[in-house]
Amino acid sequence: MLPLALLLIAAPAPGQDAPPIKTLPVAPPAPQVIDPLVSSVDGLPISALPAQRLPAKGCAAFLWTRTPSMALVAMATTDPAALRVTIDGKVADLAISAQNGIGGLGYSQITEYKGGGATATLQVAVKTDASAPKSGSISDATLRIDRTGQASVIIPVAGAIGCA
Repeated sequence: MLPLALLLIAAPAPGQDAPPIKTLPVAPPAPQVIDPLVSSVDGLPISALPAQRLPAKGCAAFLWTRTPSMALVAMATTDPAALRVTIDGKVADLAISAQNGIGGLGYSQITEYKGGGATATLQVAVKTDASAPKSGSISDATLRIDRTGQASVIIPVAGAIGCA
């Protein structure tokens, strides 16, 4: 009879609500991690760049896709003026060939880079803050890659700029 008495004491009385069950918050899923130089980014003929370092002089714009993969796909430097991308599994440093418009921190609104049979056009809107003169952001940009005999690719990108 004792086990029944314990059950009656531990159980809530009829008509009373049991205490609410506390649940732990569930963390959102982590972004997809893309293995640099191995897999294509979003099915495009480009791959993610491995981690890049800020150059010893000048500025560098680090550009990520504005897609679910959020992959680092390009780095544009001002000294020397070049764009680093991975096309068909090969890292390429394309030299600046033309620029138009003022973008800020040494970048133009539209910059064209060429090399190795590829032309890349980067169109950016650079945002700066007077309180942080050696940095900036790029919230809205496009990177267009044209290759001889291949379809053009236009990638929405965003990024951050750091200067030495």
